[in-house]
Amino acid sequence: MDKELNKKTRITDLKGKPKIAYFSMEIGIDEQVPTYSGGLGVLAGDTIKSCADLSIPLVGVTLLSENGYFYQKIDENGSQFEMPIQFDVANFLKPLPSQTKIKIDDRDVNLRVWCYEYKGISDYIVPVFFLDSNIEGNDVWDREITKHLYGGDEKYRLAQEIVLGAGGVRILQALGYKTIDKFHMNEGHAALLTLELYRQFNDIDKVREQCVFTTHTPVAAGHDRFDLSFAKPMIGDLLPDSLINEITYENKLNMTRLALFFSHYVNGVAKKHGEVSRTMFPGHAIDSITNGVHTATWVSEPFQILFDKHIPGWRSDPYSLRSAYSIDKQEVWESHLEAKRTLIDFVNGRYNVGMNYNDFTIGFARRQTAYKRPDLLISDPERLMDIAEKAGPIQIIYAGKAHPKDGSGRDSIKHIYDVMKSIEGKVKIAYIHNYNMAIGKMMTAGSDIWLNTPRRPHEASGTSGMKAAHNGVPQFSTLDGWWIEGCVENITGWSIGPEKTKEDSSDDETDRNDLYHKLETWIIPKFYTDRDNWTRTMRSCIAINASFFNTSRMVQQYVLNAYFR
Repeated sequence: MDKELNKKTRITDLKGKPKIAYFSMEIGIDEQVPTYSGGLGVLAGDTIKSCADLSIPLVGVTLLSENGYFYQKIDENGSQFEMPIQFDVANFLKPLPSQTKIKIDDRDVNLRVWCYEYKGISDYIVPVFFLDSNIEGNDVWDREITKHLYGGDEKYRLAQEIVLGAGGVRILQALGYKTIDKFHMNEGHAALLTLELYRQFNDIDKVREQCVFTTHTPVAAGHDRFDLSFAKPMIGDLLPDSLINEITYENKLNMTRLALFFSHYVNGVAKKHGEVSRTMFPGHAIDSITNGVHTATWVSEPFQILFDKHIPGWRSDPYSLRSAYSIDKQEVWESHLEAKRTLIDFVNGRYNVGMNYNDFTIGFARRQTAYKRPDLLISDPERLMDIAEKAGPIQIIYAGKAHPKDGSGRDSIKHIYDVMKSIEGKVKIAYIHNYNMAIGKMMTAGSDIWLNTPRRPHEASGTSGMKAAHNGVPQFSTLDGWWIEGCVENITGWSIGPEKTKEDSSDDETDRNDLYHKLETWIIPKFYTDRDNWTRTMRSCIAINASFFNTSRMVQQYVLNAYFR
């Protein structure tokens, strides 16, 4: 791969001269820096890490979000409470002297910048710049713009996107970056960078040459849209009248359409998501590059030791994990048990639920929202208890935050708590509060199986199952997102529901019945009575899925298909 990159782009000649600016509303680059809410931000962080590993000349741009997304507390009835995260920025980020300013509602808003440097395995450094509006001299409201990730109303959100997009381009120029000629928008939040570039170039084709757009949302309601009645005054001259018809729809400024209009390369984040996106936005050429995860970040310590012993060089070449088939299955199992003990000890220590090391443990952790169906597994408690009695003991570990304004997601957490109480310990259930990267790493490594139950086709990709695969944990999921590509039935995991329906959508009752049927007749019996085949499946997860579904492969695809084509 290095020879191919050098042949096409001479990347090794560009060290110290960044060519790509990667914009994302959230970037989860460090467990101690809470500037992320979930999958989008963690993916962005993993992308930057792999760029550093591969010496890709890239810089990251995001918002400071100094109060984070929120700190989650859950009471005994399952009610979620949101609190600001206490985060001392100066302990982790370095303030830089450069500043810039933008206009919001015809007011000047000054911006400063903080820097985090990520060093890759070959010591190549990728800087991440965090934009901050909390500066003396700004209006009180303006100082709040970069405090709360996804907080506030539509006006607050649009102000954040002006800062990220237009402010991000300007801060890079203020920092002296003159060699950047590709601007990668990780979702539509950063789309206003295209208007800032157009203001400078006054040339649509030149802007398009420099812009790349990755869409992550297969649901129309998930794309940011702002009424022109308040968007145009807020954005001001940055939004030219000559382009209004091209980038608006139903009298709304649509950030996805704006990014599509100005990008020469657009992609979805899984093959199926690419298909869905082309249907949602006909007339646009939308490719697909399936997501991955940063291998060295998500492999647990027991498996790091195991891979170091048998697959030296796996950190720099995750594809080498395909040789996991050569590792003795007993060693794989022992490494898993060590990771599982860490998880069970954490859960028992915090919640006193009496979980056992040897019992079949199901992990489910992600944003709590209706389409992900977090309570599908427990939707028939009587049947679940019957399966546990007949096939073997079951333990379930949940985690995940609901957006403060997502009533159905908050209700799902309450429902889990209700069932937790009603089954009286016949199936042990725990809900870990305040899900974050550290808890995610522990859960994906320590569960026996990773459950994912989205309604099709609403899952763009999903990456938690990829993290589980890096630790030999098979996934049990509806066939959506990346799992359509990663599922080899009974080899890397199991599917839920029919392979394809006429409407290509999910039916709750059908999926629930299939979920319970496979747990009772296939999965749990294999776990308890056929350990040799179970560990063979674990090994296949590593060799087949971890070796491919990683950001090293993903970033190389972006380089060849989007950045330097």
